[in-house]
Amino acid sequence: MRLALTAAPLACALVLAACDKAGEPETADVPLDQATSAPEAAPAPGPASDNGATPMKERVATLGLLNKRNNLSEDITLKPGESVERGPVIIRLSACERTAPWELPQEVGAFVQVDIRERGQQQHRRVFSGWLFRESPSLNVVEHPVYDVWVKDCAMRWPGEAAPSSARPSGRAPAARPAPAATPAA
Repeated sequence: MRLALTAAPLACALVLAACDKAGEPETADVPLDQATSAPEAAPAPGPASDNGATPMKERVATLGLLNKRNNLSEDITLKPGESVERGPVIIRLSACERTAPWELPQEVGAFVQVDIRERGQQQHRRVFSGWLFRESPSLNVVEHPVYDVWVKDCAMRWPGEAAPSSARPSGRAPAARPAPAATPAA
């Protein structure tokens, strides 16, 4: 019992030390048999890097843009790497992702950059750069007095899915429209 009590603080310290890597370059986990090879021998990223899901360049994100001054909103559809300019706002999409259907909780997110040109200015100024999440909109917020941007969807598929789709918050398919009622002839 005493060994377990003394080992617990050590384990916690190791976990916390592993999490504190601020300022260090990111390193990838390398299998033991490749650890002795030269760093240049790292495999090139390919289709397997998406774990069988839709490749990033083929995903489609739907974002919402709201002008709070005149209450106009619109849907913007972008693929990763694309950008769009709407008036003084430039929105760039770097990535979009959704949780695999077999994982919980279901989440949808997109890495977005928002640049805005204020009145009287010649240059755009970056007001946001980061991940936005549909299920947790307050986690990261585009802080601007006039414009708001949020994630609505990320269309992609995972292995075993029939067609590109997105996660639905309720997990149900949309309700079918009822057939129009037949009117008797008069």
